[in-house]
Amino acid sequence: MTSIELLAPARDLECGLAAINCGADAVYIGALRYGARENAGNSMADIATLTKHAHKYRAKVYVTMNTLLRDEELPPALTLIKSSYETGVDGLIIQDAGLLECDLPPLPLIASTQMHNATPERVAFLESVGFSRAILARELSLEQIAEIRRRTKTIELECFIHGSLCVCYSGQCYLSYALGGRSGNRGACAQPCRLPYTLVDAKGTVLARDRHLLSLRDLNLTDSLRDLIRAGVCSFKIEGRLKDKAYIMNVVAHYRAQLDAVLAEEGLRKSSSGTSIVDFTPDPSKTFNRGFTSYLLHGRAAEIASPDTPKMVGEPVGTVIYTTPRAFTLDAPAPLHNGDGLCFFDAQGELRGAMVNGVQGAVITPTSMEGITRGMHIFRNHDHEFLTRLARARAERQLAVALTLHNTADGLVLSAVDEDGVTAAFAMPCEKIRAEKPEQALDTIRRQLAKMGGSEFTCTGVETRLSTPLFVPVSVLNNLRRGVLEALLAAREAAYPRSTGGAVRNTAVFPERRLTFRGNVLNRKAEAFYRRHGVMHIEPAAEFCINLQGQQVMTTKLCIKYQGGCCPKTGTPPHPAEPLTLLGPDGSRLELRFDCARCEMGVVLKARGLKTESPG
Repeated sequence: MTSIELLAPARDLECGLAAINCGADAVYIGALRYGARENAGNSMADIATLTKHAHKYRAKVYVTMNTLLRDEELPPALTLIKSSYETGVDGLIIQDAGLLECDLPPLPLIASTQMHNATPERVAFLESVGFSRAILARELSLEQIAEIRRRTKTIELECFIHGSLCVCYSGQCYLSYALGGRSGNRGACAQPCRLPYTLVDAKGTVLARDRHLLSLRDLNLTDSLRDLIRAGVCSFKIEGRLKDKAYIMNVVAHYRAQLDAVLAEEGLRKSSSGTSIVDFTPDPSKTFNRGFTSYLLHGRAAEIASPDTPKMVGEPVGTVIYTTPRAFTLDAPAPLHNGDGLCFFDAQGELRGAMVNGVQGAVITPTSMEGITRGMHIFRNHDHEFLTRLARARAERQLAVALTLHNTADGLVLSAVDEDGVTAAFAMPCEKIRAEKPEQALDTIRRQLAKMGGSEFTCTGVETRLSTPLFVPVSVLNNLRRGVLEALLAAREAAYPRSTGGAVRNTAVFPERRLTFRGNVLNRKAEAFYRRHGVMHIEPAAEFCINLQGQQVMTTKLCIKYQGGCCPKTGTPPHPAEPLTLLGPDGSRLELRFDCARCEMGVVLKARGLKTESPG
């Protein structure tokens, strides 16, 4: 039976533990350095603690080292990789092909989406050189994913199902580096795609002013899990290594419930063990999102962009029909509470906010009325009651275990078998006292042994195989239970089925014969790897400080002409004079080029402005 993995991000140990407890089958976490989120590094001690906890439930931990490496960074990166292996992690997510030329420990290799895993040819090549898994490009449709599955053999396919979307093909974005020297391929993206831009045509006519024209909504594939399984995906990935614990708990618990329902109907099983119990009802709309989209999974859809703001707007609560200096009235009573966060777009189109101070039906008293006018749409972007409940929520993960009590020559032995078939036993010498009330004594034995409070287990049954009914003191029963559960945990740890893998040294032919700077070759090992696999011409990576002026620094499936109703494939509306240009707030100029045959838009750096800063 095929097993399916729900994969969650871990910014730190706390988030990783929460993800496992809420039902993740695996987590991915950054080591101290060389991860694609430079502000999400973790010590080996924390990774070891997370790994030990995850392995109790047969859940896995993958370490991310998915940035490009310079020559001098390869030795310390290898030291980190070897330390990761020694902690017991289950896989290594990488981008830099130079690592395949190094002496790696036998860890399963996972090809980061930064390796531009967008075609069957590229994924098949990765399989041939030893990768156990490829993280697919977010831009792929169901049909394209299915085609990759048909044209590969054993490599696992991992797919993003939730979270932030990069507007450019991952690993092929150079805008942040070109504008401000912060390389997305080196884990330091400044997110210039989330900034406001002004769009002008070839005549200088302003078509859109100060709009977030490259900002995408967030991905949500809740309704497509079954389709992805049938297309060949085995790992479902939640984005968010910079997200907090509340976000992780909420989103993981949501997808755990959704995925379990699909697996039951499809006759499949999850890849880890145990049942997660949470005391809250998850709702992804309540934690950070920019509005949701299924992106391109089911073909091109109109609503993939978030041009109004890169921030969370939240859920609509009503329209203002009346205002006073201190309050406003909505068109209907709203389920708001003191402490809720409200937001709205003011007359200039800027997103502004206030907190709720009081609620009386449809009359809302905010902390400030500044900017709030009649006819304005009000949104809630902070549900205080939900987030408070989430902060106090408990998440437990329990393994099913069945117990059997036997006689021994000088006492009793309690044996256990868990849901994975792992067994353990614990014996104690004790005085055997015949029970004066046999049924009552047996009931006490079963009830006391079944108490699993505070442990990782839940009891599915207690069987007694005693030659004669015995009176067993509660202290003896407690010692037997504690002893067998400790032995069972040790047995589970010893029996953990650790996977192995690694690079395969061969001369399989890479799908391309020429690599431009988009090939991301930043070290000599990477150059040697590609030359051995048939690449004849190799340009250095952009991070060698090459001049990107005039170069296409982004390739995206977002098409501004399509978004604006000017797609030549969908009708014959008036078309603006090309080329179209984006003018950045830093003075940068980005020319747009349209490849209608591929339904792609290129972004070309025409002029570099001041240093681009992240919008946060």
